Amino acid sequence: MRVHDHFRFDPSSFWHGRPSTDPGLEGWWQVFSLAVHSGYERLALEPFLRSERIRVAQVARAHGGFQQGYSEGHATTLERGFVRDGLVHERAGADVALPSPLPEDPARPPAGPPWKNSGTGEPATLVRAAVAVAERMYGSAEGAPDAVRWLLDEEFAFGDPYETAEEFLGELADAVAHQGTCGAATVEAVPFLMELVRDDGVAPGSRLILLGDLLRLAASGPTTAVSLADRFTALGDAPQESAAEHLTRRAIGSDLPGLLSRWDAGPDAVRFALTALAALCDARDQRVLSGLAVLPAPPGSSRADVVSLMAALLGDDREGLASALDRLSSWLPPVAEKGASPNVDRRTLGLAVLPDLVLEDLAHASDQAGPKPL
Repeated sequence: MRVHDHFRFDPSSFWHGRPSTDPGLEGWWQVFSLAVHSGYERLALEPFLRSERIRVAQVARAHGGFQQGYSEGHATTLERGFVRDGLVHERAGADVALPSPLPEDPARPPAGPPWKNSGTGEPATLVRAAVAVAERMYGSAEGAPDAVRWLLDEEFAFGDPYETAEEFLGELADAVAHQGTCGAATVEAVPFLMELVRDDGVAPGSRLILLGDLLRLAASGPTTAVSLADRFTALGDAPQESAAEHLTRRAIGSDLPGLLSRWDAGPDAVRFALTALAALCDARDQRVLSGLAVLPAPPGSSRADVVSLMAALLGDDREGLASALDRLSSWLPPVAEKGASPNVDRRTLGLAVLPDLVLEDLAHASDQAGPKPL
């Protein structure tokens, strides 16, 4: 374990002596520790490592701090690269004994019935639909937003064809929000994405992928707030969305009535995703509220817990929200880990975890390939 102030770096590091990349931590001390666990496959260690992450975060909060992050890697490489400047504790070897038996993840409830999904369609058909929507909305590349302009370039028209619809949608998602991060280009591209979802030339499977992208974009603010809740508290800051995150969600919400107007035209899987999007954008549409009751979510299934979460968010039901999150945490460890901090607001947590819950359900309970995350 080593301790040093925020501005002290390894002399061999590029950042040694340079200004801090995180000036908000000026005057803080950082604690780095290294532990080596051996003798088990990585997947078998996941429940234990998760409990360790929760424990370390609790220790940090107890001392008025927060957990900045963690990483994993090859033991020999990590030990060789572990800087010893500021070392306050070391023992021979970094091996740490594991508990016996190792903890295991809880059993999951049964999934809901399979979704009916006609697939993502031919990639060429999807590309033609996207180009047609862009031309209809913007006319030419000069009038299109940065994230859409490439669809109207001559080079794109004569480029190599896509092998799958997923390949094209992945490239589009990266253009709209590089590595899932909202920016000015994201806000400008939201109307195009919403119109593409509505287009009849887009197959239901591709529509689900686009809706999944919109879910993640709409939840980007709550996701950041949950991940940084302990930091905000330790630094005395108020959690708030970035301007791009706020404007992205607002842009999605303003166009959402157009999607909901086609509520009866889509399959149940699309309505399931639309319900989640309405919850994220706080849209109190009667079609959505009525449709919750008829979604195929048998009592006791994992999907029933997800639907309960959406109902609580849409109905601003605090007791229902707490109950839904407790049930989800009982069988889904990532939700339990995100909600382990007392600094995490329960509604924000529900919004943050909703996209993953919906996309996982669509992927695991589909008779076709499920949507890919952004």
